[in-house]
Amino acid sequence: MKINRKFLLIIALAAPAGIVAATAFKPPDEQYVNLKVLPKNISSRDLQKIMVDDFEDGLGVACNFCHSADKNTGQLDFAADGKPEKEIAREMMRTTIGINKKFFKIKHPMIGQALTVTCNTCHNGVAFPDKANE
Repeated sequence: MKINRKFLLIIALAAPAGIVAATAFKPPDEQYVNLKVLPKNISSRDLQKIMVDDFEDGLGVACNFCHSADKNTGQLDFAADGKPEKEIAREMMRTTIGINKKFFKIKHPMIGQALTVTCNTCHNGVAFPDKANE
């Protein structure tokens, strides 16, 4: 079977244009809802790092410590404010950011960065550090 040269030339020229177009119109990163302290445009990778490295490891808890389950599906509803622990976590994030900014002169402190004071500073892997020594 003889392949037409014009056909091959068209394919050769169209392929790179198709690849460029596909990458130019990629969907944006997932937008999270109900973020009140963390940036609304946080990447999935950065959010996972904060939730696992800072919260799970720092407090020794799982996701359901702060996040409530949907009554219909039983799946965690990360956007819902069904548990008071979630608002406590937000306040603790604000406190940590404030301490780093005021006392350690970090200009733009953000949870997940290399901060001087972190969740682990006080919690050391314990959800309720004030009760750890009782």
